[in-house]
Amino acid sequence: MDLFEYQGKQYFAKYNIPVSAGGVATTVDEAVAVALTAKYPVVVKAQVQVGGRGKAGGIKLANDEAEVRLHAKNILGMDIKGHVVKRVWVENASDIAEEYYASFTLDRGAKKHLLMLSREGGVEIEEVAEKNPAAILMLHIDPVDGLPAAAAKKAAVDAKIPEAAQQGVADILVKLYRCFVEGDCDLAEINPLILKPTGEVHALDAKVSLDENAEFRHPEWAEFQATVELDARELLAREKGLQYIGLDGTVGIIANGAGLAMSTLDVVNQVGGSAANFLDIGGGANADLMASALDVINSDKNVKSIFINIFGGITRGEEVAKGIVEALSRVTLKAPIVIRLDGTNAEEGRKILADAGIPESTLISKPTMLEAARAAVAISNGK
Repeated sequence: MDLFEYQGKQYFAKYNIPVSAGGVATTVDEAVAVALTAKYPVVVKAQVQVGGRGKAGGIKLANDEAEVRLHAKNILGMDIKGHVVKRVWVENASDIAEEYYASFTLDRGAKKHLLMLSREGGVEIEEVAEKNPAAILMLHIDPVDGLPAAAAKKAAVDAKIPEAAQQGVADILVKLYRCFVEGDCDLAEINPLILKPTGEVHALDAKVSLDENAEFRHPEWAEFQATVELDARELLAREKGLQYIGLDGTVGIIANGAGLAMSTLDVVNQVGGSAANFLDIGGGANADLMASALDVINSDKNVKSIFINIFGGITRGEEVAKGIVEALSRVTLKAPIVIRLDGTNAEEGRKILADAGIPESTLISKPTMLEAARAAVAISNGK
């Protein structure tokens, strides 16, 4: 679950990470009230979960009430890369001497936590990695050992953080790591982490992604769930109880199992296509579940083909096929289906589909994932 900047800063504050005084506002009058408390000058910042806010005019400095009113009025309702601004964060403006980058995430391959630290902050870390990879310190941390203060200080030195900021950065790294672990984060990022002219080190931005598998430990996360922004497809999927994430491509994806769904996205990309979604129907593929999945895929106007990728294990192939045939009697498709059915009783399942009288303009069966992906991408490209 991705948090908005203001929520990330509130989360950081629980772990004594210094952040700017401020508050969230959903109206112009609320923004003015927050600015009075935060004290001028203030920065009015659009709250959207996408980059490029500054370039889009979503971050503005305000020196008085008139400027706050002007900027809040212009930013609220602004469309930034398809995300409509519903709230702004108004905070006391900070003087900046230098900008750094710090984050913790999980390196699944190494089975360790990963610290990324750079003296080049304030820009996308991917940009730094591309242009000057040597500027990023990458340090694996054994979860058993954690991050002692001495290790944090050494990381600051090794990352060539200026001496004046090394202790302050190290102190924040220890707190940020505690937030990452105890707060059950998938990602805890500060960009930029700033050095003020007064010598203080301070989190000027916050990017936090929470591990939803740990939600049972955090009843306080309910307030975050209330602000999760879903598009129409995702709302429909949630209503139907489906594991769905909307994307921007043209090939609709239905698979049984998260791993297979991810592999399906990869193979579609490999053969030159782009997935419209991630959709995991889990271990079952009965008619009700398949009809629900097709309804959600149908709701996406960009979908040109639907790739159903099923590998039968406990779920048998003939049951999957019966579910698909029944689902097609309930749902009027807007795009043709390409199916790859493999695993337990797959041959029986393919026979059921072949004997169902479904025209090839509606459903095509392919024996392998690669062949099915190529067919789905070809259809989506109008071939």
